[in-house]
Amino acid sequence: MTTADTQALLADLAARLGPDRVIVDPAQLITYEVDGSFERGHPDGVVFPRSVNEVVELVRWAAEQRVPLIARGSGTGLAGGAVPEIGGVVVQLGLMNRVLELDLIGRSAVVEAGVVNLLFDNQVRKHGLFFPPDPSSQRTATIGGNIGTNAGGPHCFKYGVTSNYVTGLEVVLSDGRIIHTGGRAFDIPAYDLTALFVGSEGTLGIITRADLRVLRDPPAVRTMLAAFDSVERAGEAVSTIIARGLIPATMEMMDSSIVRIVEEYAHPGLPLDAGAVLIIEVDGYPESVGPQIAEIEAILRECSVREMRVAQSAAERDRIWFARKSAAGAMARLAPAYYLVDGTVPRSKLAETLATINQIIEADGFRTGHVFHAGDGNLHPLVLIDDPSDRTLIARVLETGRKILAACVAAGGSITGEHGVGIEKRAFMSLMYGPTELSLMWDVKEMFDPVEIMNTGKVLPPRDEIVAPAHHGRPPGAAPVTLQAETTTMSSAGLPIATPTSPEEAADTLRAFIGGGKSVRIRGGGTKSALLPPADVMLSTEDLSGICDLAVEDLYVTVGAGTRLADLQALLQGHGMWAPLASPWQAATIGGIIAANANAPLRMRYGSVRDVLLAATIALPDGRVARIGRPVVKNVAGYDLHKVQVGAYGTLGLLCEVTLKLAPLPRARATVIAMPRRIAQALDVGATLTQQSLIASAALALEIADGGGWLPPLPVALDRRPTTLLVYTAEGLAEDVRAEIAAVRTVLRSADISALQIDSSGSDLWGAFLSAAQPDDLLIRIGIAPKDIRGFMQRAGFGGRESYLTDLAAGQVYVRAPAPHPDDAHRILDRLRTAARTLNGYAVVLAAPARARLDPWGYTPDALDRMREMRRRWGADGLLNPGAFIV
Repeated sequence: MTTADTQALLADLAARLGPDRVIVDPAQLITYEVDGSFERGHPDGVVFPRSVNEVVELVRWAAEQRVPLIARGSGTGLAGGAVPEIGGVVVQLGLMNRVLELDLIGRSAVVEAGVVNLLFDNQVRKHGLFFPPDPSSQRTATIGGNIGTNAGGPHCFKYGVTSNYVTGLEVVLSDGRIIHTGGRAFDIPAYDLTALFVGSEGTLGIITRADLRVLRDPPAVRTMLAAFDSVERAGEAVSTIIARGLIPATMEMMDSSIVRIVEEYAHPGLPLDAGAVLIIEVDGYPESVGPQIAEIEAILRECSVREMRVAQSAAERDRIWFARKSAAGAMARLAPAYYLVDGTVPRSKLAETLATINQIIEADGFRTGHVFHAGDGNLHPLVLIDDPSDRTLIARVLETGRKILAACVAAGGSITGEHGVGIEKRAFMSLMYGPTELSLMWDVKEMFDPVEIMNTGKVLPPRDEIVAPAHHGRPPGAAPVTLQAETTTMSSAGLPIATPTSPEEAADTLRAFIGGGKSVRIRGGGTKSALLPPADVMLSTEDLSGICDLAVEDLYVTVGAGTRLADLQALLQGHGMWAPLASPWQAATIGGIIAANANAPLRMRYGSVRDVLLAATIALPDGRVARIGRPVVKNVAGYDLHKVQVGAYGTLGLLCEVTLKLAPLPRARATVIAMPRRIAQALDVGATLTQQSLIASAALALEIADGGGWLPPLPVALDRRPTTLLVYTAEGLAEDVRAEIAAVRTVLRSADISALQIDSSGSDLWGAFLSAAQPDDLLIRIGIAPKDIRGFMQRAGFGGRESYLTDLAAGQVYVRAPAPHPDDAHRILDRLRTAARTLNGYAVVLAAPARARLDPWGYTPDALDRMREMRRRWGADGLLNPGAFIV
């Protein structure tokens, strides 16, 4: 299509939307030729939709005419993601800027894509909440843009990046279809397409709306500045702070070059003779921040700190942060432009990687300075550019950037921690990923954007430049593989049991059996697979177990997926660490927990299974092995395919090795248990407690109709049926725990409810409730928005022999009915599903009497066809874990 044709079509669009909503004037289009990068393009037009329906109309028009669409927020991106490289129409989403709902009970919000990050954060702070992702462009960047690049910021070391706060999306696909992924009802039974779209940079669809989590704004903050002789000394201090079980809100570092440049520019009073400067900030209750700072000061002295300054006022804190935020402006005094490189390495590799980067920059003849997020290993060399109009010079700078990112990858890191890939780094994707991984990403692109109009050409290198991926099993058309006797045995029922010992062997096994038309059942600890219908072959992960890599200083561990969670936690405990996961069953494996997306109440403190998973090695049904992700908190290179395995029940591939984010063992934990007079009171008081919680790891309401013999020892007798319990666990630093439990007791006293302290945690009680289910019991999990729990209880009409446990922060209700008659089981399930669906929720069956023949899911995801296509493309064709999931 010629430019004239496109202009004619845009004129027609302007006639329908209004001339003020479509820009075609060349002078006005100049603004939209660039974003915050060095890239440049030439848009044919810009359209300003006001609603999702107008986006649908625009997308259908573009698909019919094959016009590329480039979604754009404020244009602050630094990788060329919003640049119209090959022309097309820029979809400027700035007019879709409403906060549609703010739910204070469930700490969630529904916002349109054009809402500005800082404006949203300011709005929720009025209610004592905050939105943790805080990129440096926060003042102008939009939520949609943050989601597109999975933006981070200084506080992501403690609080995580954008993906940790997005629970659902509204997306317009390239055929004009609207889909909703996830939602405010957590753990919806579907592939985690939300994780796939976050960080996809507009290449899979146009995000128009998001469901977001927010947190309580910590009531106290303390900030300090520390100077060291060298980056190595400062890096040692960072690792030691973490090893002692402290997680500051931020740990930012500047090297000596930037210190001098900033001091000459802004005069914030930085020590000019320092080799490196750390900015450390802690938050929590007022009782906690002073002791945290005092302990950090003692650690820094151990690490040969030269100078320390603790801000004694808001003005002093602002002065410290002014120094850090002046880096970009200070560099502008030295040269007309600079290239801000964005790479990530495990934090223990910061010093050695920085030395390598300095050698690269010096050898290439450039000047630089470094700022970086020391807590999460995100490096930002600023390479000075004397003449930004010199394209040859720019090419040299970008080549230097490639060498720097290659060094980051060699250290186990990523080519981008927070800026994204866009145009700038798509040629570098092969530094991180091989043909298999890039081909899988192209599969995803083609599944969601078959006409290739969504941000065409971004993120992925051209498909025809990717070498055909190797298969670790037999090539197409070859004779089936004869598996080694030592890896295949027979079960008591006469079925083959394969026990591969490596990802490659697992891929061979899957390809051999599935390629021969045989169905394969994956078995980990047997806590879930035993409930599934039989298959032709059993594949056990028993020999895919053990520790592959433990990096305590970098807060990650890589383990075989067949490793039992209990064994992993026992090992980590000796290092003062743990993986923030839980299971009711001792035999549960890491792979099984991830595949089932089994989230305990502790996620309100530590995040979900998806948030804990950093990387994975996956054996695919067609014989390929894919290694996706990196052992770093910040990695936005390509699509998060490893997170799509979360909750996929093994239908997309076999998890062989996984890398998990670790946390220091909490120094203190306390659980309060109370006995409200009725469940309505428990829900009302529980809602108050969750709204004020800061470090809670569980807030539960239970109605126990079976006597509670499964409960751990309690300091109170359960002398009535049903018995209502309210359980609250707080964990973390001792000062924070004491402050939070005191606040909980105050709320309970005001409601005239007595409370006692117990040794077990809320997640322990959750586990006991689930594991108490007998083979003929009916066990159901309901998911709804937390704000709708009270309404769900009223609609569901509980009573009789049913016991239930409600995870108040997550909106999860677990119902257990003892050995119901099949007809009764159907009636119970229908009642619960009807009540949940009314509130945009769902109800899934975790266990049921065999004779009942219940539909375990009762739910149809918006993108079920895309889910099935994903499964088909990757070779499963319904033969891998058949009957295990909704697909």
